[in-house]
Amino acid sequence: MRRLTRNKAEDRKKKPLFVLSVVLLLSPACAENETHFPEQACSDFQKASFLQVTKLKVQFLLFTSSNSSCGQLISVGDDLKNSNFNTSLDTKIIIHGFRALGTKPSWISKLTSAFLQAAKVNVIAVDWVYGARGDYTGAVENVTKLSIMISELISKLLARGVSEKSIHLIGVSLGAHIAGLVGYLYGGRLGRITGLDPAGPKYTRASLEERLDPGDAVFVEAIHTDTDNFGIRIPVGHIDYFINGGKDQPGCLRFISLGYNLVICDHVRAIYLYISALENSCPLIAFPCSSHEKFLAGHCLDCMDPFLLSCPRIGLLERGGVSMETLPKEVKVYLMTGSSAPYCMYHSLVEFHLQQERSVITRLEITFRSSNSTASVKITIPKQQLLGRGVLAHQAPLCQVEVVMLKYLPKKHLWKTDEALIAGKFCTTAMPVSQREKMFCLSEYLFLMKDRPLELDLEVACAK
Repeated sequence: MRRLTRNKAEDRKKKPLFVLSVVLLLSPACAENETHFPEQACSDFQKASFLQVTKLKVQFLLFTSSNSSCGQLISVGDDLKNSNFNTSLDTKIIIHGFRALGTKPSWISKLTSAFLQAAKVNVIAVDWVYGARGDYTGAVENVTKLSIMISELISKLLARGVSEKSIHLIGVSLGAHIAGLVGYLYGGRLGRITGLDPAGPKYTRASLEERLDPGDAVFVEAIHTDTDNFGIRIPVGHIDYFINGGKDQPGCLRFISLGYNLVICDHVRAIYLYISALENSCPLIAFPCSSHEKFLAGHCLDCMDPFLLSCPRIGLLERGGVSMETLPKEVKVYLMTGSSAPYCMYHSLVEFHLQQERSVITRLEITFRSSNSTASVKITIPKQQLLGRGVLAHQAPLCQVEVVMLKYLPKKHLWKTDEALIAGKFCTTAMPVSQREKMFCLSEYLFLMKDRPLELDLEVACAK
């Protein structure tokens, strides 16, 4: 890995020494917005042999609404006038990561199609399977050269009249740091970078000039799904989504011996979450919190701090749907998801208020049941306290939950037996929780006995 400069913040004011002036900062020229539809053969990703020596060989494949499933090969040396590129549209540039076997990413077509269905855009897929295969360290050594090549392409787009803010880089794993370096070469003026589980190996302790960081674009976001293996565990954007805490995704088995696809299941989940967010209206909303544990315990219920009640959302909304004029940097946000597409879940705060304090820890399990789904969470009420709370993620909106089941979980001690009966009140409300909203509480005290779950109808009114 190459260290670009000693002070990234200072060097953004200057042109990097190793970048030729012809590559960057070209003045946009006036260009026609006509879209051309030349007839040519479809181009696809290269196939690189695992046994060949690592060598960088890059292709840029253009996809538009006119050729959504047929890649159009474009070259930095061309003026792009004979392509389907439309200068009046935003441009999405997809950068894959390390490809151990030198194969085409299986998700690339799905992500390309999702972008084209979600918006009128140009999509450019960067094929660098040559140079991304075999040895991971060798792939990392190609990062700087590849970043310059992508920057040359962007300079060509700018010369045709494309604005810097219309450029959106989507980097997967190692590709996220490549996107960061490209953004750095443009002084952080490109519109947006989305890092899909940015790579951790060789980057967790890297300096800002070597990895993705909030200064690399006007808006930088990252989706973390494998922080304990292949993904980076530190925040790298303005907003960092830690899905299910950032590791151990539901639906991904933990048995490494079962195959390579299961080993990388957590890592690639970020890609499929993002595709799902583009394809479905069900929102993937997250909540700022200092830790995943505090989020699960119900301590982070709204987005007031720091987003002034505008909760960030995965997808194409401008700046993630956050309405603040100036975004803070490296804000960790959390959400829970399902085990399969569309992945989105509704989050509710659940509370149980004991009638009287107890000298031991009180544990309960709370279950929501709707017509086609069931979801549960366990909450704890500390000693000498009355309130226990937690966050319950469920597939149906709270107003469609039909039944709530409460189960008292007494603990057996060596020297005594826990009480067989407790009394208290149950309350819940949908998240985010604003100060204007009131908790829905069952009107009477509930008496819970061990080994006897209590089921009750839950009739929460739908929001108007």
